[in-house]
Amino acid sequence: MSGEANHPKHIQELFSFLPHRYPFLLVDRVTDLVINERVLGYKNITINEELFNGHFPGQPIFPGVLILEAMAQLSGVLAFESKGTRPADGVNYLFGGVEKARFRRPVVPGDRLDMQSTIAADRRRMMKFDCEAHVDGELACSATLTVVEQSS
Repeated sequence: MSGEANHPKHIQELFSFLPHRYPFLLVDRVTDLVINERVLGYKNITINEELFNGHFPGQPIFPGVLILEAMAQLSGVLAFESKGTRPADGVNYLFGGVEKARFRRPVVPGDRLDMQSTIAADRRRMMKFDCEAHVDGELACSATLTVVEQSS
């Protein structure tokens, strides 16, 4: 299946891959996915998000930890597709670690956070992803993320 591209996934389809819901679903759309390889997607950053009431009043900035979470959720979609599982199967992927996180520019309301995640390692119950998030082609964040499979 490697190298086989899948169709984009709209928000309704994402519900079958990610157990997250508002206000914590941080992927709006998957635009490209190649099983066992990479995934591309984005999150629209809007002033309507409640977190901007406190982060920061008068100078709203999307928190870096939520950028990492958004990239992890996008990586989770790739993990589910690559392993052929879904949360409905009693499988979930939990954050296992963050390495080499770097923040290069603030992400603010009105931005579209374009994300990409590439599989760096795939072990039985653990996967590592090299991730980047861009705004208008400019690198906003990069990190290596680890997710660990949890079965119920």
